Amino acid sequence: MDTLSIILVAIGLSMDSFAVSVTNGLTIRDLNAKRVLLISFSLAVFQAVMPLIGWFAGIGIEQYITEFDHWIAFVLLSFIGIKMIYEGLQKNGKEKDSELKILTLIGQSFATSIDAFAVGISFAFLDISIITPVFIIGIITFLFSLTGLQLGKYFGKKIGKSVEVFGGVVLLGIGFKILIEHLYF
Repeated sequence: MDTLSIILVAIGLSMDSFAVSVTNGLTIRDLNAKRVLLISFSLAVFQAVMPLIGWFAGIGIEQYITEFDHWIAFVLLSFIGIKMIYEGLQKNGKEKDSELKILTLIGQSFATSIDAFAVGISFAFLDISIITPVFIIGIITFLFSLTGLQLGKYFGKKIGKSVEVFGGVVLLGIGFKILIEHLYF
């Protein structure tokens, strides 16, 4: 597999992380540089490590994981999305500072990287070295996540208070997209 193909795979894998980053950028009011780097790093590490784990898992496990990986991603993203919608609809009179909790970040990172596990298994089938793809996937996901966070932050200031509900709807949409893609395509 050539470098261009690996880059294209990395871009495809990073799309869910990008969408989650836009949502995080929309909903986190105090999105400073430290948080941007932490979120981008977490999404990138999970996205890079999952193909490595898949590569080591190798032949034999793909048929088992592909049967339910989409359900795991769907449940995690739906739970986080519904929680965001619920919190966004609560009327408590004060403006909330939506802060991303570490467990939520880990859940987002894991849910958006499950498909990378299967990609890692396919890399093992192709008998290619996993080192280059891991670095490329990690770097591209990091850059896409940085971009998504900044876009979300920019548009979040323009949209106003309902961004948490919107962010929850986006996460639900990503969950349904993953589920539908795996069930019907």
